[in-house]
Order: sequence, then structure tokens, then C-alpha cells
Amino acid sequence: MDMKTADLSATPAALSDGEIVTRVQAGERALFELLMRRHNQRVYRAVRAVVKLEADVEDVIQKAYINACILLHQFERRAQFSTWLIRIALNEAFSRRRKMRLMVPAGGDTATTGDRDGDSMDRLTSPEADPERQAYAQELHRVLEAAVDALPDTYRAVFMLRDIEGLSTSETGAGLGLGEEAVKTRLHRARAIIRRTISAQIGATFSGAFEFHAPRCDRVVSHVLAAIVQGTAVPSIKQPRS
Repeated sequence: MDMKTADLSATPAALSDGEIVTRVQAGERALFELLMRRHNQRVYRAVRAVVKLEADVEDVIQKAYINACILLHQFERRAQFSTWLIRIALNEAFSRRRKMRLMVPAGGDTATTGDRDGDSMDRLTSPEADPERQAYAQELHRVLEAAVDALPDTYRAVFMLRDIEGLSTSETGAGLGLGEEAVKTRLHRARAIIRRTISAQIGATFSGAFEFHAPRCDRVVSHVLAAIVQGTAVPSIKQPRS
């Protein structure tokens, strides 16, 4: 099937990203929800790698999705939709961080522990786990997130996208505008820093860190759908780098 031709008989959930993009461009804007649901976790982690203050993260994600929807006609199918989307999200995140730094006096700290601590309290393990295991798992998550937050900016985004989100070296480089060798070097250095601050056993918990939980996911999806379907928002658009 031609990549530009979506199978109209297919169940929406079974459609590929490219097919959904085609149908959204054809006027089925509500289908953009499927793309958000599929990629919310990855987009959240990409944004969170750049913007530490949780109060700003959802706003950045929403603006990134709206920008992506408006720029959908520029999506070139040579790349994966997720990679293209992450580049837009990272551009919005970097823009927000620059603005935050301009607003904060020298020596000030834009990040507070309140939001992160509150979010960490939501990270509960399964009800079947005993309290001791739950407490241990939560502590591992806390230590990991603190260690990642402490990484220099140039290393944190690479570490988050490669080791926590699981993107390939090429995908990470495409999202950050880096060559593969630069990605590998930064990742190596980030891992070395992490190893000095946490024990080796925490590696098994990487995939569970920085989760974008259902209530927050629903909130972002609802706000973005209202904007793109009803046309209630016209944000400033920053085109992703080619």
C-alpha cells in the first residue's frame, strides 16, 4: 500500500503512525489522539530530560503536540514519526529552558523539589508487592531520578533518550542534532557519572523511571484535542531542525 494512502477500513488503533498522519491531514483531526497516546511516555521523557520543573513539563508537551499537528504537512516519511515528534518536543523544551534561565537571577535555581517529590509519591508498585519491596522500589526510582537530574545538561538528554527511553544512537542523534560519535561519547560519560552515584543493581529499574502516569496523560490529550479540533489555540511555532 502507498504510504500516503491510509486503509480506511482498518481499525484506527491498528493503523501505523504514517496512516494516522494521512487521515489527520485529510480532516480526521480527532485521530491525533492515537498519536499522542502512543508517544506520550517518550515525549514526556524527552521533555523531562531538558526541563526539570514538573510544573512546566506538561505545558511544554501540550505546545509541542499542537506545533506537531500544525506542522504535520512537513512530516517527511523518510524518518519515523516518533523521531520527528521528539525533535519538535525537544525544540520546545530547549526554548522553555532558555526563557526560564533569563527569568532566574544569577545563582538562582529554577527547579524545586516539591513537584518532583509529589510526582515520586505517585510511583507506586503493584498492590501485590509487600510494603518493604514497594519502599525499596520507590527509593531506587528516587535515587535514579536524582542522579539523572544532577547530570550536566549536555549528558542528561542523551542518557534519558538512550538508556531510559531506549532510543537508538541514530534516533537520539537525530532528535538532539548530534552525530552518532558525539552521542556515544556523551552517553559513556553520563553512565560513568551515574555509576559513581548509584549502585549497579539500580540498572534493573531504569525502564520504570520518569513515568508519565494516566491522569497526566489524559489531561494533556484532552487539552491538545480541544485546541486542534476546536481551533482554540494558535501557538507560536518553532520548526524542527532538518
